[in-house]
Amino acid sequence: MTPEIRRMVRQLPGDPGVYRFRDARGRVLYLGRATQLRSRVGSYWSDLGDRRHLRPMVAAVTRIEAVACDSVHEATWLERNLLEASMPRWNRVPGGMETPVLIRLDTRPGRPGPRLAYAAEPVPPGVTEFGPYLGSQRVRQALSGLHRVRPLAYTADRLSGAEAAMADQRGVGPADRSRLAAELTAVLTRDPGAVSAAHADLVRVRDRAAGNLAYELAAEVQEEIAALDWITQPQRVTGAAGDFTACGWDGGVLVTLTVRNGRIRQWTQRRVSERGAHPHLTATPADWAAYAHRAARLAAALVPPDEHVCENSGDVKGNL
Repeated sequence: MTPEIRRMVRQLPGDPGVYRFRDARGRVLYLGRATQLRSRVGSYWSDLGDRRHLRPMVAAVTRIEAVACDSVHEATWLERNLLEASMPRWNRVPGGMETPVLIRLDTRPGRPGPRLAYAAEPVPPGVTEFGPYLGSQRVRQALSGLHRVRPLAYTADRLSGAEAAMADQRGVGPADRSRLAAELTAVLTRDPGAVSAAHADLVRVRDRAAGNLAYELAAEVQEEIAALDWITQPQRVTGAAGDFTACGWDGGVLVTLTVRNGRIRQWTQRRVSERGAHPHLTATPADWAAYAHRAARLAAALVPPDEHVCENSGDVKGNL
């Protein structure tokens, strides 16, 4: 590891995010995601283990770039979006292996409850769509956990004998439909109080199962807790409204995030003076300004210190 690469790795936060490597000619070699940026990126310059085929790529890296994300789910989406738009030489899979899915919350009396959906279709009255999310298995586990603690399905007007028995055991019926639907809506819109309450209820179910020596059930509920965390983590890089660009500037570096059809599809950064950055910043949607500025602050920290802004043109020699 060169001193400059070591400096860049040390500048990376321990947050989840997306990183990319460039060579001496400025070409993107590889783009990946991380649960913890610093440790993941640094691992390329230690024992690669089963990633030994990446040694030639690592030897060519002269620059590291990264965007910190608010959650692992968001980092997973950002990696997918960027790789679907452009595949660097050393990437092999365009966009990851997780399946994009939706959740549809049906509040109608005939068949209420949240369900997994695979494609955007016309949504009938009484049904609300949430998402998208990555990972159909995780979403199924989250829905299973929500059914344990918010059993909206048992408030249907007509239930089978077994379902009616379960509804009696859980103490719910049609009169609880509106309340449970509202609580599920709050969870799926990531209301902090509702998410915390559902999480706490699942923890109690898990601990009660463990206390009764039902360890398999406790393990199943623990997976549901993790899945609930996954679908309720903050995530803005997919699902935004419309087409726009969000720009952030810090330390002479302008970062541009290009959103198309609600998904970040391009991430660029270049050296620009504050004067040159101004029109881009004023055109950035207000609710994206802090996110884009955070990306620019990290980009500025990673830029080699010997690069200087060219005040006349607003750009620097070379390409970031």
